[in-house]
Amino acid sequence: MNNFNFYNTTQIVFGKGQTKQLDKLVPKNAKILITYGGGSVYTNGVMDKVKAELVKSDRKIFEFGGIEPNPRFETLMKAVAICRDKKIDFLLAVGGGSVMDGTKFIAVAAVADEYIGKEEELLKFGFAGTPIENPLPLATVATLPATGSEMNSGAVITNGEDKLPFFNSKNFPRFSILDPEFTYTLPPKQVANGVIDTFVHTVEQYVTYPVDARFQDRTSEGILQTLFEIGAKTVNEPADYDARANLVWCSTMALNGLIGSGVPQDWSVHMIGHELTALYGLDHAQSLAIVLPAMWRFRQVEKSEKLIQFAERVLGITEGSDDYKINKAINMTETFFNELGAKTKLIDYGITETDVEKIIKALEKHGMTALSERGDVTLDISEQVLRMAL
Repeated sequence: MNNFNFYNTTQIVFGKGQTKQLDKLVPKNAKILITYGGGSVYTNGVMDKVKAELVKSDRKIFEFGGIEPNPRFETLMKAVAICRDKKIDFLLAVGGGSVMDGTKFIAVAAVADEYIGKEEELLKFGFAGTPIENPLPLATVATLPATGSEMNSGAVITNGEDKLPFFNSKNFPRFSILDPEFTYTLPPKQVANGVIDTFVHTVEQYVTYPVDARFQDRTSEGILQTLFEIGAKTVNEPADYDARANLVWCSTMALNGLIGSGVPQDWSVHMIGHELTALYGLDHAQSLAIVLPAMWRFRQVEKSEKLIQFAERVLGITEGSDDYKINKAINMTETFFNELGAKTKLIDYGITETDVEKIIKALEKHGMTALSERGDVTLDISEQVLRMAL
């Protein structure tokens, strides 16, 4: 097992009716900005439940809606202006991963006085993290199981055609309320996206190469087995509380730092997928469902030990040659995505061979020239993977 430094400060409040904890969890005299997306939190009643608790104490409540999927810098800057004008001292994100991600940027930018007028520079620090010591405290009421943003300090922010990683080590939500019932009204496509996103988050930290990290491996395998078991059910039976609760918790645990501690991590599928989203508007999970099978097929030699482990332990493929196990595991994964309603070829979205060069140029522009757990996925390899995904 590799050396690691695991740090996570988020309190998780899980289960039915847990918005009733809000009055205890949020400071009594806070000036709160509630952030949300397109308004579904009003139509499904979540916002009413949130505000009913917040008004029990002497708090000033402001709202900012309209945070897009893949939250945009210019939209978030409008919320930053509200924070500065109203002297907001607490942020509450009510929504899915994009709302939570966007709120993390707001929390940093609102207090980054040295960056006033040049806030775009905050997006240049990438995985190293912004040097802002005291972002505004934030919390979340999660309504979409997918990104794990409710229990980590990272985000992805869109600026023009660029999807950019955004981190700050002090930006963990103070708490996150996870009520699986809040996800019942999600469209089936969004639920399927959440299953796929959680799946790929997990394998980007698991299907790499062995370092004898037994706890991390078996925890990852438990998440993956659970997703195979409940994936279709939670899409087709939205009011099945147990299935949905398991999805919500898997999504959180897949990207809160636990299973990634002490192990090599890949993320090449995500980096290529981000370009597909930025250039062609694919949902994040749609891009992952396309790139992952192709990446595994192309790099099955480099990933052979963990692909065999995945095949044997997660999928129960114990007979046949190593090549047979690997190829059957990849095919079963692709079938799983298909059964969730996700397409797994670029051509399914009108992306053809002539588009590959554009995607490669975008990867080069963003410095994504040595991806993977070994840093050996060059632009040439990314191009071959994309052509395999056609």
